[in-house]
Amino acid sequence: MSHDQSPNVPAERDRREAVREKAQQVKAKQTRWRIARRSLIGIGAVAVIAVGAVGVSLALNSREARSQALPDAANEDGFVVTSASAVEDPLADQTVDGSAASMSAQAAPTAEPSAAATPEPTGTAAPVDIRVYVDYMSTEAREFQTANAGQLSKWVTDKAATLTYYPVAMLTSKSNGTKYSLRAAGAAACVATHSSDRFFAFNHELLTNQPAVDSDGYSDQQLADMAQGAGVSDIATVRECIEDETYTAWAKSATDRAIKGLPGTDGQALTATPTVLVNGTEYVGNMDDPKEFAQFVLTVDSNAYYSTATPTPSATPSATPVG
Repeated sequence: MSHDQSPNVPAERDRREAVREKAQQVKAKQTRWRIARRSLIGIGAVAVIAVGAVGVSLALNSREARSQALPDAANEDGFVVTSASAVEDPLADQTVDGSAASMSAQAAPTAEPSAAATPEPTGTAAPVDIRVYVDYMSTEAREFQTANAGQLSKWVTDKAATLTYYPVAMLTSKSNGTKYSLRAAGAAACVATHSSDRFFAFNHELLTNQPAVDSDGYSDQQLADMAQGAGVSDIATVRECIEDETYTAWAKSATDRAIKGLPGTDGQALTATPTVLVNGTEYVGNMDDPKEFAQFVLTVDSNAYYSTATPTPSATPSATPVG
C-alpha cells in the first residue's frame, strides 16, 4: 500500500498569498501615513508662512501708517501757540515795553518828540507774526528760548503777537545714532496734536533742559515723562504717540521742506537754528539778548503799522477875512 508524501500544495499557496496580502495592506497603510504626515507638515508650513506673512504685513502696515501720519495741528509744518503759560523771564527788567499797546501799534510823531519817550499807540494794527524754527539740540535755540520766553508769553497772552514754533531736525546726527533731534521734534508734534494747550510748556521744557550735543539725548520714554511733567491732559495717548514715534517721519519731511524753502518768505531756506522771522523778516541779532529782540519786534511792527495806517486828513484852514 502506497503513502502520498507530497506537500499540500494548495494550502501552502494560500498561506503565501495571505502573507503577501497582509504585507501589501501594511505597505498601503504606511504609504497612507506617510502621505498624511507630509500633508500635515505641508499644512503646518503653510500656516507658519501665513502667520509670518501676516506678521510682516502688520509690521509693514504699521510702519507705513507711521510714515504717512501727519499731525493735524500743524500749519505749514508749524504749531501755533494757543496758550502760553507764564514763564519766568529773568531779564524782564532789561526789556523794552512789551505791552499789547506798544506791540500792536506805534506812536505818531509829536511836534516836539523826545528821544527817550516810549512810543504810544495811535490806532490798532494786526498782531505781529513771530515764527521760530527750533532744533531741540541747538544751543542757540536754547539761548533764545531762555532769554525771550517771558516776553513771548506776555505778547501772546496780550494778543499783541501770534507765535508759531517749527520743530526741525537738523542735528539728528549729533546724538550717537539715537536720532534725538528727530524724535524730539516728533514728540513735540504729539503734544501739539493731542494737548495743544500744553505745547508751549513742553516746547519750553525741551529747549531749556536740552541734552548736550553729541550725547544720546532723552529716550522716548523720558520724552513722554517730560510731556507728563508739562501737564498734558491725555497722557496715555500722548505717551503712545511719542513712544511709537508716530510723527518722526513727518519731522524728517518737514525739515527737508524747510531746507528747500520757508513759507511766507521770498525763497529763503533754513540753514541754521534757531531761525526767527518777524513778519517775514529774519532776526539776526543776539539770540540771548531779549532787549535787542524786543526792539527788533517793535521796529518791524512799527514799519507794518505805518505802511498800513490810513492818514487822517487835516482840516483846511479857512481864509481870514480882510477888512
